[in-house]
Amino acid sequence: MTSASDWPSRSRRVSGSVPRWQPKPPPPVRGATAPPDEDAPEEDWDTGTVVEERPAEPKLQQPPMYKVILLNDDYTRMEFVVHVLMRFFDMDPEKATQVMYAIHTGGSAVVGIYTRDIAETKSEQVNAYAQENEFPLRSTVEMTD
Repeated sequence: MTSASDWPSRSRRVSGSVPRWQPKPPPPVRGATAPPDEDAPEEDWDTGTVVEERPAEPKLQQPPMYKVILLNDDYTRMEFVVHVLMRFFDMDPEKATQVMYAIHTGGSAVVGIYTRDIAETKSEQVNAYAQENEFPLRSTVEMTD
């Protein structure tokens, strides 16, 4: 067992003498780089922890876009088509009327361009709404070029 006289004491130190015990410096902070201290003894600070490098950030791309196409038929009333365009595609009455005439004269027209999920949802909503109202109006979804 050690006695109290074995431990260094400040009161027993002679000026200019170096104490026998010195605290260890704290371990370096990860990622911090400091200039090497030439007076400090070289020590191995390996803690056994393996640090894996993060993989490179993936490059983000815009999602593919899909167009919703409304198809013309001979039985759906024009007013109903205008109503559908206003309700499901947020068109004002004037724009909805112009698009309705484009569908009527051209056989079909693109009524909106969305991501895949939104385009499919809107198309299904239009088809279900037309069926509920006993009209043969149909819409389809196609990938944009």
